[in-house]
Amino acid sequence: MPTQPPKSNVLKFLYENSLLLVGGLLVLVTLIGQLFTGWHDYNSELEDMRLLPLTLGAYAQSGHFLEATFENWESEFLQMGLYVVLTIWLRQRGSSESKKLYEEEEVDQEPDPTKEDAPGPVKRGGWQLALYRRSLSIAFFLLFFGSFWLHAKGGAEVYSIEQVHNGKSAVGTLDYMTTSRFWFESFQNWQSEFLSIVSIVGLSIFLRQHGSPESKQVDAAHTETGK
Repeated sequence: MPTQPPKSNVLKFLYENSLLLVGGLLVLVTLIGQLFTGWHDYNSELEDMRLLPLTLGAYAQSGHFLEATFENWESEFLQMGLYVVLTIWLRQRGSSESKKLYEEEEVDQEPDPTKEDAPGPVKRGGWQLALYRRSLSIAFFLLFFGSFWLHAKGGAEVYSIEQVHNGKSAVGTLDYMTTSRFWFESFQNWQSEFLSIVSIVGLSIFLRQHGSPESKQVDAAHTETGK
């Protein structure tokens, strides 16, 4: 890794934002892959029901694509929102993902409005600061509830097509949210995200990854808590 900023502004931007850029690219590539494979898979299902296939553009707006996408997104936002909140109060001895057991940490200190580079809401104080100091968890939970609703909306469309094909009545979004199918889809995704939290918290007690900020130093004791 460079010890000095790259001379080129483009290279400097790419280096300083590489984690977000690569992550965003991975999201885009896998979303495109999901779009094409889901399109073929759903058209196969429609063919079995003797219904007309969808064009790629129509599939991208379909309940099948909507449900599959936001069913996964909701669990990710739920995981991150809960993780941000739970790590405020809960501890795990020896984990790099936990705050230290008894020492006060910088993140617990009150914001200083006199800092020259403090964000605007910190300097203005009042309700803006009250909202800003909780903005990360609020954002994750808003994204979760939005994805949760879009999962239900897309699922209701797919479920209704199947119901009508079987000679039954179509359902609305709220009706679909009362079905065991909707909650089965939700719970199976949520538990996988909670498992990932347990895995990183637990494995980081004993295992190391040199160079990663998500790991303790390689020579750190197993009992050492925090980064």
